Amino acid sequence: MSDDIKYWHLRNHKLFWVLNNSQIRQLCILANFKKAKKGEIFQFSDPENPRIYFLKKGNIKIVEVDESGNELIVDIIQKGEIFGELDNGLGKPGNEYAQALTDQVVLCSFFVADFERLLVAYPNLALTYTKFVGFQLKRIKNNYSNLFFKSAKQRLISFLKDWVDREGTQTEGRVYLKNYLTHQEISQIICTSRQTATQILNQWESEGILVYSRKEIIINDLNRLN
Repeated sequence: MSDDIKYWHLRNHKLFWVLNNSQIRQLCILANFKKAKKGEIFQFSDPENPRIYFLKKGNIKIVEVDESGNELIVDIIQKGEIFGELDNGLGKPGNEYAQALTDQVVLCSFFVADFERLLVAYPNLALTYTKFVGFQLKRIKNNYSNLFFKSAKQRLISFLKDWVDREGTQTEGRVYLKNYLTHQEISQIICTSRQTATQILNQWESEGILVYSRKEIIINDLNRLN
């Protein structure tokens, strides 16, 4: 990837808007870029050389594998969001991997040590980064609260509304979502069975609340999801 393309990838990310053009050029030297196609799996947790990642384009899922080999979707990462580690490897990373959900995925990453030096050098960047992380932690906290206090249907409603807030487009009262998740993936995200998730979605389709397909979800009336 050329330096000019790297520059524009960084320049267009909200996190780096507080930096001037010269500072962005310096970041290009430290940044590493990776492209992935839909379905491609890649490891991102390396305790020897921890990195922090910025998703520039597309969507990915973070999957954790337990001791029995069962896979659980930990999070869906969307364009502009951050993931990875900032603990210099002191934590105990789980057995996780990332998988591209959309056709074209572009990732930018920095070694944690390099990124921490950037935060020290540019206080405005540190402040912006703190806000980014705080927002994501709040969303994760809400997701955990949903698991304890809401039914499967309520969790699915919360998930869809969060998805709409992050990626939905509205036209003539309807909300459109580009769908890159299967019923199985949705059920894992909201911690229920695939059968339960499918039954709820089918019920909403029969009631005219939404239309679900592998490529698109159309919500005819968001208020009726309540």
